[in-house]
This record gives sequence, C-alpha cells and structure tokens, in this order.
Amino acid sequence: MNSRQSLSYLNYDAYLLHRQWMKQAIALANEAGKAGEIPVGAIIVDERGNLLTESANRKQRDGDPTAHAEILAIREACKVKQNYYLKNCTLYVTLEPCPMCAGAIIQARLSLLVYGASDPKTGAIRTVTNLPDSACSFHRLSVIAGIRESECRQQLQAWFANRRN
Repeated sequence: MNSRQSLSYLNYDAYLLHRQWMKQAIALANEAGKAGEIPVGAIIVDERGNLLTESANRKQRDGDPTAHAEILAIREACKVKQNYYLKNCTLYVTLEPCPMCAGAIIQARLSLLVYGASDPKTGAIRTVTNLPDSACSFHRLSVIAGIRESECRQQLQAWFANRRN
C-alpha cells in the first residue's frame, strides 16, 4: 500500500480506533469554536496508543497566525517526547492541514495523519496540493482521510454560517 490509504484498506478495529480519537478532536474543535476560533481540533497519539497531547486553534486568542491546532499539538508532543521527531506517532485533526501545518508535519516526521474534512481552499495534503507526496518532501507520510468527515464538515459549516449571521 502506498502512502495514501483509503478507508477500504483499514481493518475494522483500526477504523473504530480512528473514529474514537477523531471524536475527541471534534470535541476540542467545538470548544475552540465557542471561544471564537475556527473550530479545528488536533490530537497526537504515540505508538502505543497513548495520548501525547491535544489542542485546538488559538490564532485569535493568542494573536498568533501560527497557532493552528496542528502546530500547537506538534510543539507540545515534541516537549513531551523530548525530541523534535515524532516517528511512530499519529496526528488526528478535524480539517485537512494547510501548507504551513503540512510542512510542520513533514518536519516532525509524524508516521500517520488522520483527518476528517477536506479543505477546498488551503488543503495541502490532497485537495489543493499534496506536499507529503511531492518532490519537496523528504519524508513519506501515511494519510487516512475522511474519518468522521461529515461531522467535521458540518461543524465547520455551522460555525461559519453562525459567524455570517
């Protein structure tokens, strides 16, 4: 199997585990949305299935354009592991990472990325561009897209609809 996995390749136990972690990421995203942030949540799990860290978007609250859920999770996981490489770790995130976050994921050498909804505007994993599989990437990242996709997409759409009203 290449680095682009589809749901049809997952065994049922792995699928249920991915759904469980994504459910937690959705809850984090919900809290971010309530705080006025774009609702994106991220979780990093180690090779034994232990939670290393969890985060949500904090751009508005921190006044920091790099305070995306993925970046914050990677920073904290590196501190926990006392290593800037996160080999054999999995990142769960509710929205397909942007170019900045995709770059950080590659730099951290995460083994697996699991995301919920695709991002038609800035998705840098598959939708708009594909940084992990491009010539500029020195690390091959396994990716599973579409875990709890409709829940993740609906959460984002509802948040943006509320902001417009």
